[in-house]
Amino acid sequence: MPNLAKLEFAALDISRNNYLSWVLNAKIHLRANGLGKTIVDGSDASPEENAKAMIFLRRHIHEALKSEYVVVDKPLVLWKALFERYNHQKTVTLPRARYERTHLRFQDFKIVYEYNLAIHRITSLMKLCGENISEEDMLEKTLSTFHASNVLLQ
Repeated sequence: MPNLAKLEFAALDISRNNYLSWVLNAKIHLRANGLGKTIVDGSDASPEENAKAMIFLRRHIHEALKSEYVVVDKPLVLWKALFERYNHQKTVTLPRARYERTHLRFQDFKIVYEYNLAIHRITSLMKLCGENISEEDMLEKTLSTFHASNVLLQ
């Protein structure tokens, strides 16, 4: 039966493409609901808090993952299992984002808006992976990609 409840954010996909953003969203929502300690080692979460966190986490994972982890009844155990399964995304995503950033050129875009979307998407991916990118770095990247005939703009 499909999940009829409205989700606060996209469920964790079985293909793991959205793991990094899912982790961030899940942590924020658990903290906002007073359940952040349920996914921390050595916490003093009550059984009621653990149950609420499990309901929340299970609602926000793919149906195939729910059936795979059907016997898991503690949010910390589920959190760690998903971490072990998907956390390698950083090692895949970060090099790809670095490659895209390296080969991003301003003149490859018809309008500034498209370039802006691309650089912010890549920068967000890098920040999700722990890379520190400042506004100055983004500006320097943009200026360094201008065509030689536009040196005056730099």
